[in-house]
Amino acid sequence: MTALGATFEARGPHWGWLSTLGRLVLGGIWIAAGVSKITDLDASVRAVRAYRILPEIGAQVVGAGLPAVELLLGVLLLVGAGVRACAVVSAALMAVYMVAIASAWVRGLQIDCGCFGGGGGLAAGVRPSYGWELTRDAGLLVLAVLLARWPVGPLAVDGILAARREESRQ
Repeated sequence: MTALGATFEARGPHWGWLSTLGRLVLGGIWIAAGVSKITDLDASVRAVRAYRILPEIGAQVVGAGLPAVELLLGVLLLVGAGVRACAVVSAALMAVYMVAIASAWVRGLQIDCGCFGGGGGLAAGVRPSYGWELTRDAGLLVLAVLLARWPVGPLAVDGILAARREESRQ
């Protein structure tokens, strides 16, 4: 048994599958968020601009670049490549998202978070759902931190490469 297998065995037979499930959930969410934005980059830029945190050039760069970053994270997590690094970046992004949403809430902005496309100001009479958005992102932050700590599970490129390295040492 490889050291990798022993690590999962010590935690219980299902631990690796929980890591895989977490990786697939987080990866799927990143892909859904990225796809919903990359098809309308103007709306993505508008969503970032609505937070009134970055200067205009920053809002344009972040709004245009964020969907590609989210898609890349999603694909890498789905295939299980660079899981620990992707989890760390995911945790950092979730923390930034939470600060931005909390900032909008505290400042009384009436905006859609733009997390899954859209974004910008809300229509008259529509209330923001900041509490739900912060709760969701906190859960995803916890998931990302757990994946950063225990990144390897079955059906992952990282696991396959680690097993091959182990075999080549023997």
